[in-house]
Amino acid sequence: MTLIKSISGIRGTIGGKPGDGLSPIDVVKYASAYGQWVANNSNNKKLKVVVGRDARISGKMVNQLVLGSLNGLGIDVVDIGLASTPTTEMAVVDYKADGGLILTASHNPKQWNALKLLNSKGEFLNAAEGAVVLDIAEKEDFIFAEVDDLGKTEIVTDYDAKHIQHVLNLKLVDVDTIKKANFKVAFDAINSVGGIILPELFKALGVTQVVGLNTEANGHFAHTPEPLPENLTQISTAMIENKADVGFVVDPDVDRLAIVNEDGSMFGEEYTLVAIADYILSDTKGNTVSNLSSTRALRDVTEKHGGKYEAAAVGEVNVVSKMNEIGAIIGGEGNGGVIYPELHAGRDALVGIALFLTFLAKKKLKCTELRATYPQYYISKNKIELTPQINVDEILLKIKEKYSNEKVNDIDGIKIDFANEWVHLRKSNTEPIIRIYSESQSESKAEALAKRMIGEIKEIAGIN
Repeated sequence: MTLIKSISGIRGTIGGKPGDGLSPIDVVKYASAYGQWVANNSNNKKLKVVVGRDARISGKMVNQLVLGSLNGLGIDVVDIGLASTPTTEMAVVDYKADGGLILTASHNPKQWNALKLLNSKGEFLNAAEGAVVLDIAEKEDFIFAEVDDLGKTEIVTDYDAKHIQHVLNLKLVDVDTIKKANFKVAFDAINSVGGIILPELFKALGVTQVVGLNTEANGHFAHTPEPLPENLTQISTAMIENKADVGFVVDPDVDRLAIVNEDGSMFGEEYTLVAIADYILSDTKGNTVSNLSSTRALRDVTEKHGGKYEAAAVGEVNVVSKMNEIGAIIGGEGNGGVIYPELHAGRDALVGIALFLTFLAKKKLKCTELRATYPQYYISKNKIELTPQINVDEILLKIKEKYSNEKVNDIDGIKIDFANEWVHLRKSNTEPIIRIYSESQSESKAEALAKRMIGEIKEIAGIN
């Protein structure tokens, strides 16, 4: 059993003893700590929190525990039920709530669930805020309401439609152009909430030819839920068999978007954001942000349009913070996470789909042809396991010193930008591991760069 308590939320496998897995006692403890944090940080006399969940098997049970805990603190809850992460984030703003809780373990398998914590802007808590929630939980420093002051729960069943309408209202989403293109679209909803909201989105966008895979929102994921190429063989086959023009794959909470080409090949999760940024920047000049481990292609596209690209530390909250800082008009992460602040400050597969379909229709290209217009980079992901006695920070410092003549970014581990490639070294916060992300102009070059770094780390650490 696993329970991971971090600043970004509480994640764990269902079952086990309290403190070992995500047991009912742990759910109540951390939901109560979050509710107390909301109370401590709001001037409102009557507090309101939005709660949404993905379709995990454990979701209903966890939801009942969370609602009871928040009501027990005197907090009113708007329960939007089965909903995507971006839908929940937007509902926090629309309902003028004091915060929000998303019950989802994102791309983790069905055994997992999690409590993801939002502030009153519908954004994830930052590191300092998350640390306070963990401290409240550790000290059990929460005060429950007396019987006359218990909170109430309002059940809302129509917020998906409001989310979709917000997407349709965007200037750069062109429904008429999408309709005229008469696309045949395939999608894989991984047996979660994408199976509920995506058909409604396609209908609203005027897409009448739709092939849906794994659309029943029952939490029994048809394949490993992370939208990586090795997990997407089913939709690759479906694209060819159904002669579809474009395919979309989401994770269980619909904040990540992978695109599949008409020939069944992958557009590339890293290039979801690149293509959408290309469209946004072709209309409006501005800046972009992605995290340090994302493809250099976003920088290339941004500079092509006369904008400025900046990198943020890994983590959605860090990307959003950097976007706010520089006034970025589009940003996100290379895992298929598109953040379009014109809509809201969170990763959102729905807005990604709407913008991509508009762009594809306007360009009058096949997916493979659009993909070929972008710089070709390859990312290799590796890691090296060290012993607990080895000082990882010292190793990273020595690497930084060795490459001081190169462009080095140390806001999150060490990233070294070479002329035609880069490598990013990040240490794990829970175990003696250095994760190594490298990108170059071919797969073999990216892997060679990673192998070289692993060799240098071993040399510094005195490992044979």
